[in-house]
Amino acid sequence: YDCCERVVINVSGLRFETQVKTLRQFPNTLLGDPLRRLQYYDPLRNEYFFDRNRPSFDSILYYYQSGGRLRRPINVPLDVFLEELKFYQLGEEALTKFRDDEGFIKEEEQPMPEREFLKQVWLLFEHPESSQAARIIAIISVMVILISIVIFCLETLPEFRDESDMSLPTIFHTYKNCSIPMTHSEDPFFIVETICICWFSFELLVRFIACPSKPAFFKNIMNMIDFIAIIPYFVALGTEFARQRGVSQPAMSLAILRVIRLVRVFRIFKLSRHSKGLQILGQTLKASMRELGLLIFFLFIGVILFSSAVYFAEADHDQSNFSSIPAAFWWAVVTMTTVGYGDMYPETMGGKIVGSLCAIAGVLTISLPVPVIVSNFSYFYHRETDCEDQDQYTHITTCPYTPPPSPELAAIQRKAHVHEKALHREKHGDKELIVPNSEFLDGMVPTGNSEVPNKRLVTQV
Repeated sequence: YDCCERVVINVSGLRFETQVKTLRQFPNTLLGDPLRRLQYYDPLRNEYFFDRNRPSFDSILYYYQSGGRLRRPINVPLDVFLEELKFYQLGEEALTKFRDDEGFIKEEEQPMPEREFLKQVWLLFEHPESSQAARIIAIISVMVILISIVIFCLETLPEFRDESDMSLPTIFHTYKNCSIPMTHSEDPFFIVETICICWFSFELLVRFIACPSKPAFFKNIMNMIDFIAIIPYFVALGTEFARQRGVSQPAMSLAILRVIRLVRVFRIFKLSRHSKGLQILGQTLKASMRELGLLIFFLFIGVILFSSAVYFAEADHDQSNFSSIPAAFWWAVVTMTTVGYGDMYPETMGGKIVGSLCAIAGVLTISLPVPVIVSNFSYFYHRETDCEDQDQYTHITTCPYTPPPSPELAAIQRKAHVHEKALHREKHGDKELIVPNSEFLDGMVPTGNSEVPNKRLVTQV
């Protein structure tokens, strides 16, 4: 009989009934522990009252009924449902499983250095939100990154480019149509670049010294980007010293140097350390790897099919632009992505039909996985905004049941009730004062035509 006993749970006016044995499946929760839920018990109505979100409680109760299956209602926001899970104390295991089902990225606990001085230095350079000084250092770092990127772009202008050596950065300055050779020490671009590299090297060195784990420091992708971003400077500097000493450079080394200098543009990814938008973009791409793989796979199949089809369709044309199937790959990619440069195009009727089908198939192929990627981006974006808004609201606390009134308060209630009856007899004679189906809570008196102040009636529904 004790197991089959039913309990009534009132959530903001909506009543739920369940069995005691259903709640006992999880005794470490608010509803499963009799002592925890006792403070919300109302003996006058024989129910438990919670001033909480009503739509969320359907899933909370189903969690007990199903033995641990937790599903969020569609019409309940994510942050609201998380607050309800924490209030009903379902436990860290249920919260972790719910976050995994919702696609939350697990936030690993970030270790800190043991020494207090290194800890302060680590917070200063690694966590901009930790203090005002850390924010100032983050702003300086962002400014240096932007200046470095601007210098990287400006030094490729024709006025500052050395035509004699394509592998080296700016060494010449044009003034009144005269090219004046300049040394590295006189080049303003080189001076600014040196200052930026000094800051990047100092920041990387300080963070490496203060980091709690040296192996984990090198495994971090952002740290690898920081390290790669400063390599081209020292490579270019060593190349310049070698050229001044007359050491020749083969053609292959020049190509490698161009690629190394191109790596300088990766400094823009250093901004992701301080930009929430780039972090959301990275999380979206990471969560959409399967969709991106499908997109590339579909595009690859379309390129093979339509490049082969347009090659054979244009084979009889004398001046065909498609000399082979691999040569038609470029045309197929450009057509399927609806770019259409026009450098290669079919001229026969069969080739034009193949080109039309290729464009239509490209639109359909690309448009299928894109909504999933957009949905992932919207999810991560709203999750960030919800986390920012979460601290602005505080949920009202559910008041526990008030114990029975003291004898003095009960005497006041009886006196008020007698006074109410006397006033009723004066107006209506000896008719009995009847208050049907009503119960009086603590500190409340019956209503009527009397002049007793602060009187309230709670009617049984």
